[in-house]
Amino acid sequence: MHSQWITRAETGADIAAIRDITIAAFDRPDEADLVDLLRADEAWIDGLSIVAAAPDGIVVGHALLTRCHIGDTPALCLGPCSVRPGQQKSGAGSAAIRAGLQAAYDRGERFVTVLGHPEYYPRFGFGRASKHGIGVGFDVPDDALMALTLDDAHLLPSGTIRYAAPFGV
Repeated sequence: MHSQWITRAETGADIAAIRDITIAAFDRPDEADLVDLLRADEAWIDGLSIVAAAPDGIVVGHALLTRCHIGDTPALCLGPCSVRPGQQKSGAGSAAIRAGLQAAYDRGERFVTVLGHPEYYPRFGFGRASKHGIGVGFDVPDDALMALTLDDAHLLPSGTIRYAAPFGV
């Protein structure tokens, strides 16, 4: 396992590896298909699809941030995030997510949402979205829907999250 991962924005040369990693991580193609659909959608933001690579250049992790809205306020949606099964719990996923959040901050983005494991995402600063009046239009466990502000000068807005069309919700 590598203690230091190289993170960078995806390039065209990474697309096949990202697809393979995502299918392997989720053990089905649905999330990989979603990444491909998001790449072709207006929600895609160049520079916010981040890979984590080993020092030899082999890509083992991926984190994606795309445009969503909280009510009418622009925000980002984190996910899908994936790591090749043999490299999970190595820090590759965390490195990709941290690099993605930093890239978003550097671009002037303010808010990020995630629907995911409530034990995992708080380490990046995510908290329960419902505490800020943020929800979704479908049933999810309350503790799995999380949000964070990238800039403490801006409080999270309240409202219903509107995801990009490829999410199908």
